Amino acid sequence: MSKLANDTRVFKIDTRIDVQNVRFTNRYGFNLAGHLYLPLNFDSTQKYAAIVISGPFGAVKEQSSGLYAQKLAAAGFVTLAFDQSMTGESSGPVRNVASPEIFVEDFSAAVDFIGIQHFVDRQRIGAIGICGLGSHVLTAASVDVRIKAVATSVMYDMADSMWKGLNNTKTAEQRNIEKQLLADQRWQDAEDGYPATGLHELPFDENNQPIEADKLFAADLAADADPVTTEFFNYYRGRAFHPRSINSTTAWTATTPLGYYNFPLQTHIDQIAPRPVLIVTGEKAHSRYMAEESYERLNNPKELVIVPGATHTDLYDQMNLIPFEKFVAFFNENL
Repeated sequence: MSKLANDTRVFKIDTRIDVQNVRFTNRYGFNLAGHLYLPLNFDSTQKYAAIVISGPFGAVKEQSSGLYAQKLAAAGFVTLAFDQSMTGESSGPVRNVASPEIFVEDFSAAVDFIGIQHFVDRQRIGAIGICGLGSHVLTAASVDVRIKAVATSVMYDMADSMWKGLNNTKTAEQRNIEKQLLADQRWQDAEDGYPATGLHELPFDENNQPIEADKLFAADLAADADPVTTEFFNYYRGRAFHPRSINSTTAWTATTPLGYYNFPLQTHIDQIAPRPVLIVTGEKAHSRYMAEESYERLNNPKELVIVPGATHTDLYDQMNLIPFEKFVAFFNENL
């Protein structure tokens, strides 16, 4: 562990919270980068409850997950915000590859790391997944019983969104077009010797033709951008821009959907019970239906919180809308 240097966090920093740079390894050998947040008035002789946190999908620990980690550390938890494998400061010779299997494993690796700290009670470890990492954290908790309580914020099912499209609008014809496009891209990547970047959720134009791009967001927002694109642009290219964030600067590898086509997330989330789950989403979040679908698949004990007036990215960083008191109460009760 080392003190945090060259701080590049994009949120307002609470100087009372001690934050340390940490590194740990998952079972595939990837070296993961994290920020360990220690509680106020930290006493190394005590045993604390701990929470591991990651997301949103394509973000880094200096963005939303770090904000959540800082706020929960102020409430008395040891927290760990971390970059997924192959993203941010975490290792991986091929960059910006999204893998459902590896990303699920990364949550368990974070539990490994935090659970061997002498000041953490292994029987009191929880987890939070934000946005697309919400679907991964539920998948992790369904088999990793060391996660004693799990929460999501604006949960987004990456496997469903890639296979079915947003709001389940992708047609069978479009899926076949996309599979052919991915097959062609694999040939191109093999010939080039390196993977191209592209859109992990492929949109189609009015002529049913795929819209391709090598970055998620251009430097400027198009005048006719839809509300969801505008919302993400304002967060990643605007108020929370970070040079290591995939969504701020580049895109995932173009063949990313292949892994998610073959790895449906959340298949066994009913098995999390009897451990408790908290599902938080926004009233106006375009992802709200995904959170509600996950909630329906879960067994009790479970709780669904819909934040009035909140959009998807509001719950990334808007302090007046993120229900931190609910997260704190949930983990205080269940860890």
